[in-house]
Amino acid sequence: MSALQFFDTHCHIHEILKNAGGDGETNSRWHKADITNPDDVIQNAISEGVTRMVCVGTSVEDSELAVDFVQERAATWASIGIHPHEAKRYVEDTEALQTFADLATKPKVVAVGECGLDFYYTHSPRADQIKILEFQLDIAQKNDLPLIFHVRDAFDDFWPIFDNFQGLRGVIHSFTANTPVLEQIMTRDLYVGLNGIMTFTKDGQQLEAAKAVPLDKLVLETDAPFLTPVPFRGRICVPKHVRVTAEFLSTLRQEPLAELARASTANALTLFRI
Repeated sequence: MSALQFFDTHCHIHEILKNAGGDGETNSRWHKADITNPDDVIQNAISEGVTRMVCVGTSVEDSELAVDFVQERAATWASIGIHPHEAKRYVEDTEALQTFADLATKPKVVAVGECGLDFYYTHSPRADQIKILEFQLDIAQKNDLPLIFHVRDAFDDFWPIFDNFQGLRGVIHSFTANTPVLEQIMTRDLYVGLNGIMTFTKDGQQLEAAKAVPLDKLVLETDAPFLTPVPFRGRICVPKHVRVTAEFLSTLRQEPLAELARASTANALTLFRI
């Protein structure tokens, strides 16, 4: 195992189990990549120094799967979330929302999310997204859990909602914004999640903002199976790729890899209280 230790704060490897068909679902990305054993994926990550992973839910059912998945896997923890794309499915489903709320007290649940607003696609109406976001902010507040936020083309609407709640903490997942947005994030003492996008973006403002993230507020993530970093574009993303992103950021930010690994891992442990 690598002497350096990394933490993948955002992945979806629990969804590999959907390939088995036990729940009648198939995750096409994992299936097409012929990846059917999540324990192999975990061990491959550990061999590259990625010793901790948070499995992030995106719906009520997916969050249940994530919670079950992590119970017997020492290197993993779960976050329960309803993605803004899924908001319209649940906005009037009080039974499903209660099922979701009950997950917050399950063992190894360390966060709420991914939740937020996505006005780029608007797969769910904006009003539904806002209602489901506020529902999850309330759950996090009541259970003293951090949040994993998905915010795309929606920060102007997101901040007033966030500011209406007291004592929230969390991370802006898959940060791709500019320095002014970063300043808003820092004003609220949130963490910033950087992933493989930074290795292939052509947007200089994104790279400048990534360089400006304070080291004590930076966490690493993959979003596996999505956002595969260079030089592995075209292949499925897996948690071990955190190291590749870290190496890129070490060069971009002119920080020793060991220091970036140490700080980002310590930040994640603090954020999730692990």
